[in-house]
Amino acid sequence: MTSKTIASLLKTVAKSQDIEIKGWVRTFRANRFIALNDGSTLQNIQCVVDFDKMEEALLKRVTTGAALHIKGQLIESQGKGQSVEIAVTSITVLGDSDPETYPIQPKKHSFEFLRENAHLRTRTNTFSAVMRLRSTLSFAIHKYFNDNGFYHMHTPIITGSDAEGAGEMFRVSNLDAKNPPLNEDDTVNYKEDFFGKETNLTVSGQLEAETYAMSLGKVYTFGPTFRAENSNTSRHLAEFWMIEPEVAFMDLAGNMDLAEDFMKSVLRYVLEHNREDLEFLEQRLLDEEKTKPQSERSEMSLIEKINFVVDNNFKRVSYTEAIDILKNSNPNKKKQFKYIIDKWGADLQSEHERFLVEKHFKCPVILFDYPANIKAFYMRLNDNTEPGRETVRAMDILFPGIGEMVGGSQREERLHVLKEKMKALDISEEELWWYLDLRKYGTAVHSGFGLGFERLVMFTTGMGNIRDVIPYPRTPQNAEF
Repeated sequence: MTSKTIASLLKTVAKSQDIEIKGWVRTFRANRFIALNDGSTLQNIQCVVDFDKMEEALLKRVTTGAALHIKGQLIESQGKGQSVEIAVTSITVLGDSDPETYPIQPKKHSFEFLRENAHLRTRTNTFSAVMRLRSTLSFAIHKYFNDNGFYHMHTPIITGSDAEGAGEMFRVSNLDAKNPPLNEDDTVNYKEDFFGKETNLTVSGQLEAETYAMSLGKVYTFGPTFRAENSNTSRHLAEFWMIEPEVAFMDLAGNMDLAEDFMKSVLRYVLEHNREDLEFLEQRLLDEEKTKPQSERSEMSLIEKINFVVDNNFKRVSYTEAIDILKNSNPNKKKQFKYIIDKWGADLQSEHERFLVEKHFKCPVILFDYPANIKAFYMRLNDNTEPGRETVRAMDILFPGIGEMVGGSQREERLHVLKEKMKALDISEEELWWYLDLRKYGTAVHSGFGLGFERLVMFTTGMGNIRDVIPYPRTPQNAEF
């Protein structure tokens, strides 16, 4: 007899058929009713025990958290809440279970407590729903790119370059930390290190992806990236996952088309395949909203926010137009923004981005043509811009409730312009010789964007802290598990 998942059994019409199932005990009531869950669904299946036919010593081992192998008959449920249940004929307790120390009891736990027990937190409804959605989103991303002719590229995790010019990178070295080899000027001699040069964990796979796009046409990366930013906010991780497509012969307009279609497709897939999890998380948020003052409550439910993205055309607005809108907005005039917009060139904050999406345009927004001095060196410089107001072919996609979701650009394909920008920013040509080669040999217009996967999971699940949408968060002073 093949063991079935609870998700499949709950969709089965009861026919008094013999079945077997494995899972973990959520609750055991009155020595008679076992609520069993195997992670395939939010729903538990009720397993009804005939106490007279079971050894008392065995039943004492059936405690919350115990793993069971149950055999019995699938019958029509006599109680409310589900159509079928299992009349148990045998129980096998798999492994050990200590009810005195098991931390995930059938009660409400704080998210902070569950982070401390991250190895067990997916046994709660909230985290099992979040991680099933994370899995579905990951599959939907790969499916979209595969269906649209992209090739998946595994970019290096260890790199000798800094794609963003951020400088906040984790060093990779096998030199003796207490007594490293030194040069004559007392700097560390990295020529004696494992790779013969200074290397770090990558902040982005973009530059390497560009090299493959210029031969394979359409590629994407989906891998871990790292930032050594000492930030303990609800929006930052030291280790996170990035999706980065790169496409040859595509300009900024095509890049915006691709990003919009991609986001809608991925979110539509989740709506179709994880409705139960979304409805559960939506109710969790609605219950949480009731505890907040009216002024702080969200205007849209979780599923409404997702449909807001899927059902609306994204409004395309230049940075310059957006600045004019924000400067003249009531929140800005009344100094209700934390960061007042007073001049062109300001770096927009989440409050400004959400105002444009939620209040002004009432749809997702794509901002483009940003000031060059607040964007990365590889973004294509626009022609015919005013001195002091140079702009680049960059674009950001803004979502409700979260602000920036996607950042991308048309890449600078002109060798002389790229060299000038690198020189101005003190970026070594010698270090990025291979990147410059792309502009020497068959240069062409090309574009791409980046999407932080955890930010997408936050938006889709409604979770307020990024540490709750990744299995084991890496943050300052925290690398547990």
